[in-house]
Amino acid sequence: MPPSRAQIRPGLTVDIVQKQEQATGRLTRGVVAALLTKSPTHPHGIKVRLTSGQVGRVQAVVGTEG
Repeated sequence: MPPSRAQIRPGLTVDIVQKQEQATGRLTRGVVAALLTKSPTHPHGIKVRLTSGQVGRVQAVVGTEG
C-alpha cells in the first residue's frame, strides 16, 4: 500500500510512478516540492510534484533531504 498523505511532506526523497510509466511501473526518484492530492489516502498513491517539475504518484518514501 502506498504511503498516506500524512507520511509525505515537501523536502522528502520519494519514488514516484509517472502517468506515462504506470503500465511499466518504472519509478522516478526525487524530492517533493508540493503535494497535489488533497485526500488523506489514495489507492494508487498521493500525487506530488517533484523539485524537477515531474508529477507522479508516491510509491515509497526513501528518506529526508540532505
